[in-house]
Amino acid sequence: MDQRLSLVTLGVQDLDRARAFYVALGWEPGPSPEHIVFFQAGGMVVALWERAALGVDSGIDLGENEDEDTPGSGDGWGGINLGLNLSSAADVDEQMSQARDAGATILRQPGNRYWGGYSGVFADPDGHVWEIAYNPYWTVTQDGLTLLGDGRG
Repeated sequence: MDQRLSLVTLGVQDLDRARAFYVALGWEPGPSPEHIVFFQAGGMVVALWERAALGVDSGIDLGENEDEDTPGSGDGWGGINLGLNLSSAADVDEQMSQARDAGATILRQPGNRYWGGYSGVFADPDGHVWEIAYNPYWTVTQDGLTLLGDGRG
């Protein structure tokens, strides 16, 4: 897997409140679709998304979980997902396969997404959640920087 981080998504209780907080800190929102807020943060992106929606999208069981040691379970999930953006859907498949082979728990198989991209989600052995994604509306530079696009994805 590429040794870099493209995106940190924070699951928030109140999107409007969270957006207002970061704007008050001096952060400037970038182009974003409805129900999510993106901030360009140097060569990566920070996103704010409603926590329950982030959990569902990531394959996290937010209900009662009998097995507290299950990677990616809602029990103990901090509401933060790490992301790696890549240049193609084929790259996503390759990186997800590598993660599986390394012992990751696949939470969502790679596939086409409602927002126009392609992604999969896995949990590492300690339950840290990663989304591996291709977003055709964002740019991944040769040196791995991730740059926001026009707000569609």
